[in-house]
Amino acid sequence: QVQLVESGGGLVQAGGSLRLSCAASGRTFSSYAMGWFRQAPGKEREFVAAIRCCGGSTSYADSVKGRFTISRDNAKNTVYLQMNSLKPEDTAVYYCAARFGRWGTPKANDYDYWGQGTQVTVSS
Repeated sequence: QVQLVESGGGLVQAGGSLRLSCAASGRTFSSYAMGWFRQAPGKEREFVAAIRCCGGSTSYADSVKGRFTISRDNAKNTVYLQMNSLKPEDTAVYYCAARFGRWGTPKANDYDYWGQGTQVTVSS
């Protein structure tokens, strides 16, 4: 069982930056690939970024590529999402998710555990 708790969301002006954190419980964090997803009001949950279980390999949605960076610190059981050059269309609830195994995927159904989400609001 893995419990995930996101933090770092808030209100920011367009062009600003935020850093989201997701703290995981348990001793097997390094056995899980991690992903970030987001869901805006009235829209489906969408993939943002993913990182391999042991770090290194990452993947991003086209909409955030070049602006967002996913990283992880397995010693701290934490995954991060650095968000730069934020746009109003980035406004959403952001969720982190854990998938047992090496590789992350862009499919929400592939993930085993989810956090409760953190709100990110970007004003124009």
